[in-house]
Amino acid sequence: MAIVNPLANPKGVKLQCELCHNPAYIQCRDCKVTYYCGVEHQRADWTSIHEKICQLLIPVRTPVPFLNSAAERSHSMQQLLQRKKHLIELTTKEAQRLLYEGRHVDAIPTASHSLSFSVDVYGLASVELVPVYLILAEANIGLGHLTQAEEYLSRAYWTVLKTTDCSNSIKSKLHRNLGLLYSAKGEFEESLRHLSNDVFFASTVSEPNHISTSGGFFHMANIFFRQNKMDIADSLYSEVTDIWHAHLSRLVEVRIQASLKSGPVWFDDADQECLDENQEAEAVQILSAIYDIREQAPKKDPAKIARIMHTLAMLYFLIRDFHKASEWAKKLLQITEQLPRDDQSDIITVLIENIERKLNTKQDCYQRDT
Repeated sequence: MAIVNPLANPKGVKLQCELCHNPAYIQCRDCKVTYYCGVEHQRADWTSIHEKICQLLIPVRTPVPFLNSAAERSHSMQQLLQRKKHLIELTTKEAQRLLYEGRHVDAIPTASHSLSFSVDVYGLASVELVPVYLILAEANIGLGHLTQAEEYLSRAYWTVLKTTDCSNSIKSKLHRNLGLLYSAKGEFEESLRHLSNDVFFASTVSEPNHISTSGGFFHMANIFFRQNKMDIADSLYSEVTDIWHAHLSRLVEVRIQASLKSGPVWFDDADQECLDENQEAEAVQILSAIYDIREQAPKKDPAKIARIMHTLAMLYFLIRDFHKASEWAKKLLQITEQLPRDDQSDIITVLIENIERKLNTKQDCYQRDT
């Protein structure tokens, strides 16, 4: 931390806090291009995102030296633009990940960085700002700051309304956030309307049973759960589980077949389809919540519990957390003993064998290294 004196700034230069935009009095001692009103905001920024982008900010915020030729100036501007776009991508992904992990406080400064760079690169009226508005809105909903959330959603809504070529993917995310807002306000019918639109627009991008639709179904189920309409909620939770189960089953089958051909290096095959970081985080959040609901139900349904356990075991297998995959597989094995054998029994056995094989391979590698 370095103390700065606002009176020592060049004429017309006002240093502002990265988070609240109030006058800044301290400077990051590492990058020397980021300022804060106090230690509290510096720590908040550091833990959320600044640690990851500290050095990346230096070439973006350092004044560009004078260049003689137009070609040099053009090249320099292109480099600067690419660096800013990289920061937008990095901070947006990180903010979304923090949201899925329930870290709403940390998501806000992270998304604020993304918004600042997005405005700089694309302008205030660009639809490129909408995903960041939605992250900020969802984070504020999670914190109970509904007025602030409404403000961000209003900006997103009017931007989408004025953009003739706005993608259905963005429209889906907008309606999901509007659904979450109205749910938080207790306006369930309006919430369900927006969540239905979320599912509709998501299904036009891919297909009705694609994992992109599962979030909308999940939040609809939560509303019916809160309304004590358990039959509808149960049906929707099953729908979400089935969507993820089918998707993950296909990926696991591809991985297992690839492992038979290439041995222990199969995870390094870049050509194979996989979940991105946000899909992984969303899957963990949604499927874990459904498992908790199934487990805490007054009347437990072993078949439905086994279904969600199988889905979670596949998920952790695919994201290479073999210890958790093994834990879920052992629980799955216990509960399937209560159920009649079906077409999933052999599939589960093969999955468990592959989980244990990967776990043993990982342990053997660790022992050799030590």
